[in-house]
Order: sequence, then structure tokens, then C-alpha cells
Amino acid sequence: MNILFIVIAVIAILLAITGGFVQSLNFLLWVGLILLVLAVISWLIRSMSGRRAP
Repeated sequence: MNILFIVIAVIAILLAITGGFVQSLNFLLWVGLILLVLAVISWLIRSMSGRRAP
């Protein structure tokens, strides 16, 4: 019985870690998409204004 509880506890811990990892990757994906949109907007503004970066 003790081995069964240990196996269940290990599986529960692995699932909790995996769930947190996936959630953090989802957050980082949204942050990356927002940064990409901001970079495209700033590039468009710079190209329309005609200013050149040094």
C-alpha cells in the first residue's frame, strides 16, 4: 500500500510541475507576441516618418 501512495504522489507532483511549465510557456508566448506587435508598429512608424536609425 505504501508503494502505491508513493507512486501516486510522484505522478501528482510530475503533473503539477508539467502543468506549471505549460502555463508559464503560454504566458511567455503571449509576451512574445505582444513584443512582436510592438516591434512591427515601431518599425512602421520609423519607416513612415523617414528617420534612419544610427
